[in-house]
Amino acid sequence: MEMSAASSQRPVADSRTDVVVGMLFVGLLFFILGFVTWLNGSLIPFLKIVCGLNNFQALWVTFAFYIAYTVMALPSAAVLKRTGYKKGMALGLGLMGAGALLFIPAAQTTWYGLFLAALFTLATGMTLMQTAINPYIVCLGPRESAATRISVMGLFNKGAGVVVPLVFSSLMLKDIDSFSPAGLAALAPAAQEAMRATLAQRLVFPYACMAVLLFAIMVFIQLSRLREIPMDADEAGSRVEAGSVLQFPQLVLGAAALFGYVGVEVIAGDTIGLYGQQLKVAHFGVLTSYTMVCMVIGYLVGAVAIPRFLSQQRALMLSALAGVLFTVGVTTMSAESTRLSEVLVGWAGVPAVPDTVMCLALLGLANALVWPSIWPLALAGLGRHTASGSAVLVMAIAGGALLPLLYGHLSDSVTPRAAYWLLLPCYGLIFWYAAVGHRMRSWGAAS
Repeated sequence: MEMSAASSQRPVADSRTDVVVGMLFVGLLFFILGFVTWLNGSLIPFLKIVCGLNNFQALWVTFAFYIAYTVMALPSAAVLKRTGYKKGMALGLGLMGAGALLFIPAAQTTWYGLFLAALFTLATGMTLMQTAINPYIVCLGPRESAATRISVMGLFNKGAGVVVPLVFSSLMLKDIDSFSPAGLAALAPAAQEAMRATLAQRLVFPYACMAVLLFAIMVFIQLSRLREIPMDADEAGSRVEAGSVLQFPQLVLGAAALFGYVGVEVIAGDTIGLYGQQLKVAHFGVLTSYTMVCMVIGYLVGAVAIPRFLSQQRALMLSALAGVLFTVGVTTMSAESTRLSEVLVGWAGVPAVPDTVMCLALLGLANALVWPSIWPLALAGLGRHTASGSAVLVMAIAGGALLPLLYGHLSDSVTPRAAYWLLLPCYGLIFWYAAVGHRMRSWGAAS
């Protein structure tokens, strides 16, 4: 991959020890991001019961969470240029802690709007973290192996996604059948509210613990020996403006591909519980773990294969093709048969799920290498515009706000299963970017 003179002069960690220590610290932060992010998959069906919501209303959880990345990305980049990477990470953790604290009054009042405000605050802190740690991990070593490092970080992120639904299910979804919509409908309105309030109280202790932990890690990072990687002098002194980087097609088109990718990733991870609940899968609360395990497998493949056996561009193309294949499986395979999951995971004692649910989980495998492949391709050649380019890419995470909401509308209007056809054009866009878009260096031309 070609690099500009400015980007080639960017300071990087100059010893293996610096790289390893940096990756361990950043790996902890990726785990935290994954923990909070993939909690949404279990939180959505939970809040659907607590607040009496339909699918469209419940998926405002993803909107409130991911829209923060669009609203706060450029302000986060501006803050980052003033604070540097390390202080920016610590500040992001502090904002996340404040968001976790907001869940306590939200649970006590069962006011859905306050839950959404808490999620937006959490995601604001995460936006600052994402804007710092993604370019940090890219610049921590050689650019040609950036996708490998991001894949390793993905293991921390998606590993948290495996653990979170299991923990949430054991703490929050115990005896959840007594709070089913049918059971609540049989009660008087006052009794329904009392039952929902009782269920909501289960959120108070876990989120209070989360806030304490986030504040503690904030202090730990601030006092740590994590190496600061300085920005170029020109970059640090420049204004953070989205318009200044619109001249780079590889970035703009990469942001569009990321928009589609984050949308399909969130749909695969956060709606699988709702879909399983609709199919009456007994353990619907832990289905996000199925998707996350598939993503972990994909990241392991990326960490081993990129760039030794597989280029970032080829990994992206194969990921898009796999996404198309599994989407067709979700929409056309049996919703009664469990043969696919019995063959793939039955040997491990994992509870079987309908074939269409298993295909939805397998989208995690298709999605795993998209994020780590797009970032270095989109930032190639940006030089002093790298921080602003990173902010633009973070803004594309809005796909996780808008596309799941569109899925929720379609699932209420048609069927949850038919709504998954929405994923196909997104994978088509990703494939085109891998084949053509990432090579464009001026509008109307590819190099």
